[in-house]
Amino acid sequence: MNQEQATRMTEAKGFIAALDQSGGSTPKALRAYGIQDDAYSSDAEMFDLVHAMRSRLITSPSFTSEKVLAAILFEMTMDREIEGIPTAQYLWEKKGIVPLLKIDKGLADEENDVQVMKPMPELDKLLDRGVEKGIFGTKERSVINAANGEGIQAVVDQQFEIGKQVLAKGMVPILEPEVTISIDDKEEAEELLKAALLKGLDDIPEGQQVMIKVSIPTVDNFYEDLINHPKVMRVVALSGGYERDDANERLSRNKGLIASFSRALLEGLTADQSQEEFDNTLATTIDGIYKASIAG
Repeated sequence: MNQEQATRMTEAKGFIAALDQSGGSTPKALRAYGIQDDAYSSDAEMFDLVHAMRSRLITSPSFTSEKVLAAILFEMTMDREIEGIPTAQYLWEKKGIVPLLKIDKGLADEENDVQVMKPMPELDKLLDRGVEKGIFGTKERSVINAANGEGIQAVVDQQFEIGKQVLAKGMVPILEPEVTISIDDKEEAEELLKAALLKGLDDIPEGQQVMIKVSIPTVDNFYEDLINHPKVMRVVALSGGYERDDANERLSRNKGLIASFSRALLEGLTADQSQEEFDNTLATTIDGIYKASIAG
């Protein structure tokens, strides 16, 4: 583990930029950026366009370590370069931003009101590549669609199982059991989730830490005991479908909870903006998310 990166992730102020849209969500991200589906005719062209979008964001003078702690990369982004430098290396050496990697392969079909992660038979190989490329930590996402105790336990069990595999490689996992923000029993689901997470942390060896990524809770400061837990490096929040201003306002009421926004970070950025317009819009966005992350 890179100790300088670990110290930054533990102590520095800021938020995590989630730049890890994968195959299924890439067309939607491009459309929001102003690039329609007819602008490309193959997956290769689509991924070239999204890499160009990410590169523009990462190289922007508004995207700095002053307010951005880390960035989560899609596997294909990790394998590419920015200005002739491997992406993870560019982030850390040129920007001082910690590189993280999305490792899950998407969601399995719903069962017991949850979607666990699809199998990852090549995970060890991916983690080894991540270590070689200077990746500090990983992110893996599941989804909870109701307050179903059996389903939530299955999600948490799998998250910790994968998390321990990541820890064994010397990296820090971000466990992401997302609770869908629109469900009627969200608060109850969060209560079941927190209890399962706290129990799961008991099995993490002393001296090791994980990060946890959650939906912004219904009850303010609900995850305070996770934030203060000695085996938790950070607790971060996804925007989850809330509009950015709403997400920032909700986040700001939760002391110690920082953002890890994806769609909300890209909101307002378009391909046809001048570089000045792009940089100014991004600076305003980053400033708002940063202020929400350090509030409380």
